[in-house]
Amino acid sequence: MIQAPVGFQCPECVHESAKRSPVVSARQIGSTRPVVTMTLIAVNVVAFLVTSASALAGGQSGLTQAQGDLVAQGWLVGAEVTRFGTVVGGVADGELYRLVTGGFLHAGVLHLAFNMWVLWVLGSQLEPALGRVRYAALYVTSLLAGSLGVMLTDPLAATVGASGAVFGLMGAAFALQHARGINPWRSGVGGLILLNVLITFAVPGISIGGHLGGLIGGALTGWTLVQLERVTRSDVAALALCAAFSVVFVLASVWAADRWYDPVLGFF
Repeated sequence: MIQAPVGFQCPECVHESAKRSPVVSARQIGSTRPVVTMTLIAVNVVAFLVTSASALAGGQSGLTQAQGDLVAQGWLVGAEVTRFGTVVGGVADGELYRLVTGGFLHAGVLHLAFNMWVLWVLGSQLEPALGRVRYAALYVTSLLAGSLGVMLTDPLAATVGASGAVFGLMGAAFALQHARGINPWRSGVGGLILLNVLITFAVPGISIGGHLGGLIGGALTGWTLVQLERVTRSDVAALALCAAFSVVFVLASVWAADRWYDPVLGFF
């Protein structure tokens, strides 16, 4: 197998695509360093270190669990309610920042390490293929799609992790390869998605809504970016497209958070 911009290709795929591949300049080659991916990893690591240090200082947690006041202030939750049914926090109470901050917090060292490893593998290939602006916009849109998935399926559970955004990158990689004539199943991306979906359903404590929401949202955004690229390669147009998707995901998340279900209290 031969490494490709997104995943891996069989030699026959490379031979066919070489016939239609554009010439790449030295300047373009130098711009393929995954700066956005490295920045995202750094932000996640710093967030974990800061929240862990704060929790340790307060005697609330170690490095293996997501605890502490800072984590609680940032994790994703649709509605925090009292036993009398009063909403006292969460997205339903106007804390929209949780739709983003939850994607930069992690439940422990292993959780962080796994997500950052997959982010590096996918990001180091997707970022050069899309360009930094499109890639950054795709990441944010995927993160919000994952948050929407949580709001639709389990809005009362406190959720953390970059998995929604990472699954979005998987979905986008699948859509991009398919649109560019590369078989995602032969490249390995399809198998990676299938394996992670199986793990999502098999392992308890994993946010099914967050993973599937990110996967679907990322695939939709990636496919739409490819269609847009056939009309214009403008970064402004790509940003506008991702911004439109993001607004829809945020509004839908607010709607879903306001309609959580409790077996005793019923729908709010």
